[in-house]
Amino acid sequence: MRANVRAGVALFNDGYYHAAHDPLEAAWLASDRDDLDGRFLQGLVQLTAAVHHARGRNWVGCVGLASSAREYLDDVPDAYGGVDVALVRRVLETLASDPEVVERRPMPELAVDGERVTRDRLDLDAVELVAEALAEERGLDESVVERAAAYAREDRDREQAADDLAASGRNEAAKLERFLVDFATADDDYGIVYQRLSEHVERRDHRASDVDGLFD
Repeated sequence: MRANVRAGVALFNDGYYHAAHDPLEAAWLASDRDDLDGRFLQGLVQLTAAVHHARGRNWVGCVGLASSAREYLDDVPDAYGGVDVALVRRVLETLASDPEVVERRPMPELAVDGERVTRDRLDLDAVELVAEALAEERGLDESVVERAAAYAREDRDREQAADDLAASGRNEAAKLERFLVDFATADDDYGIVYQRLSEHVERRDHRASDVDGLFD
């Protein structure tokens, strides 16, 4: 859940309200849904949706979602999952009573464990979630991101091998992680970054296929 919350909050803070919904909803779907985790996550999911509707000037949709999210968070402690839930409730109350506030001032930024979370301050698990959400948002192939992250983890595991292989693994892992971070943090130039990431993943796919062919 932690990686999903950090990914969702980072996207929210950077203004990607629609994309922020994805990692949070994935964690909610995997939760009990009726326990504290589930209600906490549902509240955050509906917060992102409420702001997204407000940004699209769908005031009725925003008010409905903000009111519903506030109810989900009623019994959640003021600090939960590293998030200032009391602040989230205040934001929701404002949106429910005055959705047009989004046109007058920016949304307050959320923190996780007291840290301002943005897309360039995430570990690999959260970066992958951000990159997948943005790939879907941008109409790109999410599986490229998934394979890149899988290869990066595979290369990290190789660091347990001999020193020369470990150095090679670190280089490969660092390169893939850099591509993932670049895509997750790119705005206008994401297409170029995605192309480079895709090309690198394609080369790794071919390499893996060649190795598998040796044992056919």
